[in-house]
Amino acid sequence: MLRLLSLLSAAAGTLVCVTAFAQSVAYPARPVRIVVPGAAGSSQEVVSRVVGNKLTQQMGQSFVIDARAGATGMIGLDIARTAAPDGYTLLAATSSLLSGLPALKPRLHYDPDRDFTPLSRMASVANVLTVGAQLKVDNAADFVKLAKARPGTLNFGSAGNGSPAHLAGAMFNVLAGVNTIHVPYKGSAQALSDVMAGQLQFLITSPLVAMPHARGGRIRLLATTGAKRDPLIPDLPVFADTVPGYEITQWWGLVLPAGVPPSISAHLHREIMAALKSPEVSGFLVKQGATAQPESPAEFSAFMKAERKRIANIGKRANIVLE
Repeated sequence: MLRLLSLLSAAAGTLVCVTAFAQSVAYPARPVRIVVPGAAGSSQEVVSRVVGNKLTQQMGQSFVIDARAGATGMIGLDIARTAAPDGYTLLAATSSLLSGLPALKPRLHYDPDRDFTPLSRMASVANVLTVGAQLKVDNAADFVKLAKARPGTLNFGSAGNGSPAHLAGAMFNVLAGVNTIHVPYKGSAQALSDVMAGQLQFLITSPLVAMPHARGGRIRLLATTGAKRDPLIPDLPVFADTVPGYEITQWWGLVLPAGVPPSISAHLHREIMAALKSPEVSGFLVKQGATAQPESPAEFSAFMKAERKRIANIGKRANIVLE
């Protein structure tokens, strides 16, 4: 009897392993959706599309980009959070949703650690300070002088409360000692359109969306928000040269809803690593001023937790509390 039980236990264990392996090998058997919690044409949509296209090539199934803007990204986040945990829905995570909002908003209806399984960051990028072509400033120093001379009259846009652009503008107010007004939008692309139209005076955003318009003369880039000059825009000074201590970047990653079988998440992670390391994806990102960030799920998780602490400190100094 004991021998029979032992054999049955071993068979059950083998069956579990075979089933997990079969799931991994068969996946994906149909198109996979990447939910982008932002507008079409936004930085996160651009990055997700190039990575999704590469995954389509590698895995033989379509990775479909589903851009869902609105409610500071909450619409897209909730679609992914409540999706079936079968590996067929991913969330293009943003620094706002999984680091910024959890650091600044006392009450959230989701838990960034409990509700999602991290895979990897896709890319990170220093932002750029952009102004409309009609604004009569030629450099960051002139811009700061204008902001100090006109308190409460310069407006900056963002993709919503707690978004990277909101934090970037708030940091500018704190470190430069100025008073500019935050105007939230549903997406950064819409805010950038209003900068070009003269309805907003400035926007601190990703070069992925700003550079094409700068080349066309519709906006001007005054500074990069990274710790050092961007090699793709070597003539663009660092904002910290004018506003000491200023540094802010943004990132985009891929996560799954919690509960996806480990065999599927491991399979996806391997393919994402290959995509991010490919010349097509990494080369495209470099040309846009971004850096591919292939990493392990553990590294991604640790990074997000550290970012929450950093952003909470910025929010405290800027008196940002999101209700």
